[in-house]
Amino acid sequence: MPAAVSSPIPPVLVKLGPLGAGQVTDLRPFLDRVPDPRARRGRWYPLTAILLVCACAAVSGARSVDEIAEWASRASDTVLTAVGVRRHPLRWRRAPSRTTIGRVLAAVDGDALDQAVGAYLTARKTAGTASGKRQVIAVDGKSLRGSARLSAGRRHLLSAVTHHRALTLAQAEVGTKTNETAHFRALLEPLDLDRSLVTFDALHSVQANVTWLVETKNAHYIAMIKRNQPTAYRQLASLPWPDIAVQHTTSSAGHGRRESRSIKTCGISDELGGIAFPHGRLALRVHRRRKQTGGRESRETVYAVTSLDAHQATPAEPAAAVRGHWAVEALHHVRDVTYAEDASTLHTGTAPRAMATFRNLAIGLLKTLKATNIAKTTRAIRDQPERALPILGITNNPDTQGT
Repeated sequence: MPAAVSSPIPPVLVKLGPLGAGQVTDLRPFLDRVPDPRARRGRWYPLTAILLVCACAAVSGARSVDEIAEWASRASDTVLTAVGVRRHPLRWRRAPSRTTIGRVLAAVDGDALDQAVGAYLTARKTAGTASGKRQVIAVDGKSLRGSARLSAGRRHLLSAVTHHRALTLAQAEVGTKTNETAHFRALLEPLDLDRSLVTFDALHSVQANVTWLVETKNAHYIAMIKRNQPTAYRQLASLPWPDIAVQHTTSSAGHGRRESRSIKTCGISDELGGIAFPHGRLALRVHRRRKQTGGRESRETVYAVTSLDAHQATPAEPAAAVRGHWAVEALHHVRDVTYAEDASTLHTGTAPRAMATFRNLAIGLLKTLKATNIAKTTRAIRDQPERALPILGITNNPDTQGT
């Protein structure tokens, strides 16, 4: 049985940031921008109301369309009023069914939904970012494994995610992983990247995209260089690294392993022969050591190039950015483990992408509120639907919602 409304607030929710009126941006105006794909005839639920139900359910840990519908069925009349579900002339107010929610998610404009959620998370990020601090964004892709069918391959999404708090600022669907590079510019074009630092793996270390990033978007980059860029890789590996002292080290322990990372930087000059990569100013050599408890130590050396000059950043900044790039992998891990994304067999229309968007929204929101355990936080919200509302900035009802 759901807990009573008057039950004590779980400690995990007490630790969240402020949720008072005016302190959290309201999600509703952003979702209002998404065009309604349905015909006017027979339409009862406003599109924003259905999308808000999905957002609230995702914050409550819903992993499927069925669980979204179950969350809505548990919602009180007050909660349904707050998200915009209209009252019937016979005075009842009914939650949208599983069929209604599924049809909307399958037909909704995925680009418009991602843009609305990205704009909302950008607003949340801007409100909590210290002035003067450089924005660092990772670009990486993820496959939705369960979305594949005999007649169609699995869906693949490309995302731009902040290192800090792992907020998904933009997301796009691409055909296959090998097509990610063709969507690099389109993904980042709407974002304000002035003076930002963008990190990406070797797949996206394409010279044309890097040139566009620096010359058009006025951004900096850190590009991982592997053997798919043979000339640049050979030039980086042949730099006089033995003569350069280690400039920054970090170490960590947890999850049954110990890791240490060290970085060396080397200015790229004509005297050293330059490098076959546009706007490269510093070469980076990162050496990693990892030892699993009871196992043997493994070592790995990776090379990267950045457009940052030595006077623009200390060695600690690119070191943190190289490591922080895997924040996007941590986001994907939460989607897979907490939200069972890889196990989802949803495949109709834009539904797989839309569900991923709401998972990004929920994880980003909870992280901006300093939630340290997403799974535990969603469990604390699950049985009391009204607890999701202030997290989405819904602290009052528009005048039209009670009609």
